[in-house]
Amino acid sequence: MSNKKIAVAIRDVIAEEMRRDESVFVMGEDIGAQGGVFGCTRGLQTEFGKTRVRDTPIAEAVYVGLGVGAALTGMRPIIDFMYLDFTYVAMDQLLNQAAKLRYMYGGRATLPMVIRGQQGIGRGNAGTHSQSVEVIFTHIPGLKVVMPSNAYDAAGLLRTAIRDNNPVMIFEHKALYVSSEEVPDDPDFMIPFGKAAIKREGSDVTIVATSLMVQRAMEAADKLAEAGISAEVIDPRTLLPLDIDTLVESVKKTGRALVVHEAHKTSGIGAEIGSQISEHAFKYLDAPVARLGAKPCTLPFSLVLENAVVPGVDDIVESARDVCYR
Repeated sequence: MSNKKIAVAIRDVIAEEMRRDESVFVMGEDIGAQGGVFGCTRGLQTEFGKTRVRDTPIAEAVYVGLGVGAALTGMRPIIDFMYLDFTYVAMDQLLNQAAKLRYMYGGRATLPMVIRGQQGIGRGNAGTHSQSVEVIFTHIPGLKVVMPSNAYDAAGLLRTAIRDNNPVMIFEHKALYVSSEEVPDDPDFMIPFGKAAIKREGSDVTIVATSLMVQRAMEAADKLAEAGISAEVIDPRTLLPLDIDTLVESVKKTGRALVVHEAHKTSGIGAEIGSQISEHAFKYLDAPVARLGAKPCTLPFSLVLENAVVPGVDDIVESARDVCYR
């Protein structure tokens, strides 16, 4: 085991997989000499050269399309998005090509392709560089959607994604890249998709949280414990496939559930998770499933206002108390 920051864990896995398999290559904006905005590809071009670590122009639709073609012809591209907000620019390639081609070829073709990058708040990047856009892609059959919250998961899930024969989208959080955790040194360390992590056990309320909100939910659970409320915190880790069984088993025990995410509350992943909990565990619920997400406004440039828009630790505490005393 080695203690690594998330950015370092991601870089190391990419390097190990590129050494293991010559069909793996990376392309994206400023990933070569610059090593990416947060250093997730630092040093890779020096080791593997410009053919396998390709800097691209600011043309997301173009390089996603190149990735689709490369995957169809036997390569394993890793597409690095500087900001996942810009997936909007490549929607046709992502939703109509990458997601559908394996099905439309009747399974005769594979599409081993990883789309990864950062999103979220924390740097005052304003409305078009601070969004959380993951839920849009959970609606599309053919894609797998991953959201790590720590270095251990980032490493294990990324290696699983690179070795998968389907397109996988990994939504990392810019505010978490510098957080560190013990990561296995095993070059075959993988975490299966569709297996949630119980971050903290509890008996009064289940808090399902994603990405940065996992840390905030853990802090909230400490505060709730001081008030005599035992919160179980679960990180789904993958949104598609979603480990509904673990969530249901938790709700059977606690009788209450709160889903917390950074994206806008309206039509966010909390709506889907809450709906599935209601469908599969309704008879165990002592209160309706609660949701907590960003307020319905464009993310502000001001950090003070940004923090006012997205859920904070105290917001999670208040929502969990409401669920428990409803």
